[in-house]
Amino acid sequence: MLDHIQAVIVDLDGTMVDTLGDFVVALNHTLDDLRLPPVDRGLVERSVGKGSEHLVRTVLDHQLALPEVAGSDALALSWPREQIHALALERYQHHYLFINGQHSDVYPGVVEGLQGLLATGLPMACLTNKPLAFAQALLEIKGLDGYFSQVFGGDSFERKKPDPLPLLKTCEALGTLPAQTLMVGDSQNDAMAARAAGCPVALVTYGYNHGDPIAEAPHDWLLDSLAELLD
Repeated sequence: MLDHIQAVIVDLDGTMVDTLGDFVVALNHTLDDLRLPPVDRGLVERSVGKGSEHLVRTVLDHQLALPEVAGSDALALSWPREQIHALALERYQHHYLFINGQHSDVYPGVVEGLQGLLATGLPMACLTNKPLAFAQALLEIKGLDGYFSQVFGGDSFERKKPDPLPLLKTCEALGTLPAQTLMVGDSQNDAMAARAAGCPVALVTYGYNHGDPIAEAPHDWLLDSLAELLD
């Protein structure tokens, strides 16, 4: 798999760390602030991967449309939608700052895979749609920060995955050509960005992909574990 590969870019949420618990807790604190009912894990799992703004907006709009919310004292019902979106994002980021990493776990095989990649001498970057400050903190909390020479978040560039720009900019930072830079991710966002950038892509089978089968996303390899990168 690593033949002709000169660098590796790895996604974070759903690829290295199962952060669904963090998302659910932070979102439910946010919804409670707005006097809205809590969200179920299924909706959160289908909504993650496109950045905090998309996640908060999707969950908020879903909860506002619930029949039991109509006629309630929910704060969000009396405000313009864009204003309540902005407030919800602010409250979510406030809560996430304190929750980050507390309800999440590193997936099996991740440390083994990263250690193996490090031993090859290939430079590695972490590229995620999570805000950079949260990504850096999570990597440090989980002991994964030492594997990456570069870390980029959803606010590091003008656009997020599935746009190819973040991958192209990350390849520039690594000093490698896209065709020789492997993207490792868990969703169609990673797959579409990699294809558009000209990077080969390996997708893990256990992450978040908006409820769709990961095998249907464009890929060169499917992995049950990051440890398989060395096979």
